[in-house]
Amino acid sequence: MSPRSRIVLAYSGGLDTSIILRWLQQEHNAEVVAFTADIGQGAELESARARAQALGVKLVFVEDLCEEFVREYVYPMFRANALYEGEYLLGTAIARPLIAKRLAGIARETEAVAVAHGATGKGNDQLRFELGIAALDPTLKVIAPWREWQFQSRQELLAYARQHGIDIAGGTDGAPPCSIDANLLHVSYEGGILEDPWTAPEATMWQRTVALEKAPATPEELLLEFHRGDAVALNGNTLRPAEVLTELNRLGGMHGIGRVDLVENRYIGMKSRGCYETPGGTILLKAHRAMESLTLDREVAHLKDGLMPRYAELIYNGYWWSPERQALQQLIDATQHSVSGEVRLQLYRGNVIVSGRRSPEHSLYRQDIATFEAGADYDQQDAGGFINLQALRLRLNRQLRLSVTAPPMPPPHPDVTR
Repeated sequence: MSPRSRIVLAYSGGLDTSIILRWLQQEHNAEVVAFTADIGQGAELESARARAQALGVKLVFVEDLCEEFVREYVYPMFRANALYEGEYLLGTAIARPLIAKRLAGIARETEAVAVAHGATGKGNDQLRFELGIAALDPTLKVIAPWREWQFQSRQELLAYARQHGIDIAGGTDGAPPCSIDANLLHVSYEGGILEDPWTAPEATMWQRTVALEKAPATPEELLLEFHRGDAVALNGNTLRPAEVLTELNRLGGMHGIGRVDLVENRYIGMKSRGCYETPGGTILLKAHRAMESLTLDREVAHLKDGLMPRYAELIYNGYWWSPERQALQQLIDATQHSVSGEVRLQLYRGNVIVSGRRSPEHSLYRQDIATFEAGADYDQQDAGGFINLQALRLRLNRQLRLSVTAPPMPPPHPDVTR
């Protein structure tokens, strides 16, 4: 790389990305631009600005992206009811496309020739960042220090930090019990003591949810209003997307909702154990599915459910900016025009219980048809013909099998020991 080339670094302000920042200055002779995204991780991010400036960085971007994160990424994903491998609500995966977008944008604004990230060579995030950059600006070079540098242990990283005057937070050489990543949708925990899938998480690890035995002994009721598939009001109060998720996180966390402990399949081929807290997202998913149950045509709903695993896999694997994800999103969004109304829920010790749903303008549920009493527009005698037609292939298949005489079994070979 040419002398004093400019590189935009996704900078958290922590020890690892501070080491990366200094390493880029030393090894790539680079002018580093630091970018810190506020996506609801709950940390005081102005300290990241101060740390970057202390390391000689002149251009530091600290941006509040919470509203954009929920409106343009979390909400579209929840319109699809996306779950990876049946359990994971994709809290980390859905944040990376936005960070990649801003990395590329800041690189253009500052005339940088490359971007850099702190994802390791074993994880999914390297794919999510780099596939995103490839789709958004293929002229940019991507630097992944964990795939380049010579460090083989945390002790070597700490020694480098001391040598180059990088503050070691807390003054300790010990590794944390696990790696933590947080945003407005979730908190994830992996590595460290969690690498053994038989080891239970420590009770003190969880940050957003209380243990079930400490949750309130009485249920709490709430009302969520949807418009075209998006939650727009909570308990009668109209809220912006980030406000909805923030309040659902508070309520869900208080009732111990949204903890999962799972082993997942990473895109690069290995299995990984992770623990996740997604209180607001867990409530949102349950409520959205309840709203769809009332307002979506059966075949449209089943089509969505069939496409969902593929959609979730695209997000997990880093293909948010791919043409296939965008095509799927258009189809999903087209199904949501009628997904409007209200869902009533109860929160109780880890459970989200739907107790009512209504959509005066878009409901496909007809009580006069569904009732066990005499109803309009439905003749029960019609069901007989429908059943006969559905049973036709089953009868024919059985008759064919009965008409074929099975060949006799050959006698056992005389040498076979009985």
